[in-house]
Amino acid sequence: MKSPSPSSAEPHETPATADPVLTLRDVHARYEPRSVETLIDVTFALSKGRIACVLGPNGAGKTTLVRVVSGTLAPTKGDVTLLGEPVSAMDRKRLARSLAVVAQMEDGNHDFTVGEVVMMGRAPHQDAWLRERTEDRDVVEDAMTRCRLLPLRERLYRTLSGGEQKRVQIARALAQRPKVLVLDEPAAFLDVREQIALYDLLMSEVKEHGLGCLVVMHDLTAAAQLAHDIVLMKHGRVVAHGTVDDVMTYNKLRETFDADLYCGLNEITNTRFFLPMRGGLIKPAD
Repeated sequence: MKSPSPSSAEPHETPATADPVLTLRDVHARYEPRSVETLIDVTFALSKGRIACVLGPNGAGKTTLVRVVSGTLAPTKGDVTLLGEPVSAMDRKRLARSLAVVAQMEDGNHDFTVGEVVMMGRAPHQDAWLRERTEDRDVVEDAMTRCRLLPLRERLYRTLSGGEQKRVQIARALAQRPKVLVLDEPAAFLDVREQIALYDLLMSEVKEHGLGCLVVMHDLTAAAQLAHDIVLMKHGRVVAHGTVDDVMTYNKLRETFDADLYCGLNEITNTRFFLPMRGGLIKPAD
């Protein structure tokens, strides 16, 4: 299976401003009854056909950002718009027709089969009785094929490994046929081969269907291979937003993570890679 290449994701393009599908303007958020804000003045846009990776240390507000974008946490200030419409004005079904979310953790203790779980992604497009149409079955078949789940169709979801469950969650999200796909640590529980397959799949979906894709990640090297745009966050604020070349620099990463990271260039793929430097920078001898 091939590794993601810069020709697939074109990560060094200039950030696009046309065709924004998701926009956040001066967004603040907090969890009640806490008075401390978890998001502060967050502003950026995600454009059609692009992947934006959100990076930052633990506690930076990344998962809170996902909840605000998905409409499960209302901002205390600012605006979140999806396809030009305020998320706050959309009911859950209408929102789910345009936006799909793959959460970091999900309860897998139920007795639905893999096929049934993926079919749940079609619910926003079905009537009140959730009657399956030929179109629904075709979309689910395609999503399961793309995520290599057809052999697992009749397996109970709760019997799957963590990595297999993650693939089912992604297939269900793709079955929604969204305009915006939001993933919170999608590579969690996946081995190296599965991670590469996931990143290839995301790049393919974005390229073929023009999705806007927002991905919360910890793996800096994978983000540099995958992303068109990078959003660096720290203490609930956006530290930097732009292309890989502009944002993933030694100084900006050090400011974000309070750690020294070696920034190298892979001569085969022409993409950046990052290694932590224990003990900080090596100082020259006196």
